[in-house]
Amino acid sequence: MESEYLMGRKERREREEKRENYATKHSSEKRKQTLIAIGVFAIIAVIVGYSVVVFLNMTETVPGGPENAGPLGSDHAHAALVVNIFGDEFDFSAPDYQIKSSWTHFEGRDGTTIHKHATGVTLQYLFDSLQLGLDDQCFVFKDGRSFCTNEDYTLQFFINREQAPDIRDYEIMEDDKVLIIYGGQTDEEIEEVLVKLDNQELIK
Repeated sequence: MESEYLMGRKERREREEKRENYATKHSSEKRKQTLIAIGVFAIIAVIVGYSVVVFLNMTETVPGGPENAGPLGSDHAHAALVVNIFGDEFDFSAPDYQIKSSWTHFEGRDGTTIHKHATGVTLQYLFDSLQLGLDDQCFVFKDGRSFCTNEDYTLQFFINREQAPDIRDYEIMEDDKVLIIYGGQTDEEIEEVLVKLDNQELIK
């Protein structure tokens, strides 16, 4: 009888110890999982925070970024651009001229609207990113064809109908209309192109 009683106590003690061990193990596992989850969220928070800081500070220090430009997102301006060579308009909607830079580009298979995404980005940078040569005398295509002011033909620039000697350092503003025209066009022919440019819809 006593041995049965002792046996019963031993079994109860073993059951209690098993319950305690299970509870301790379960609690330990739960704490471990919680710590892992906290660690994962902390790592994610650090990565997201770092990405935001990098994005907000992407300036000329980023390879390929324009000199003196503000962070991406510091501006978002749209301007219409027409390059007219001997009466033919150049097509910037071709894949070779779509989104070649995050700072300024043509996009959405449209070749008429410039999108600028940061302050301090000039037209010079746009043409450099498209691998097109431009100065106050010449417009040069990728294949080397150049159209330069000479005795017979003239390279001219217009910004919002005002003639400009050079546009390389110009930074577009919202709704600007920019014309680069080359050839021997008369004033009347240039006016026709400017009227068409005035009516050109910006793709925003």
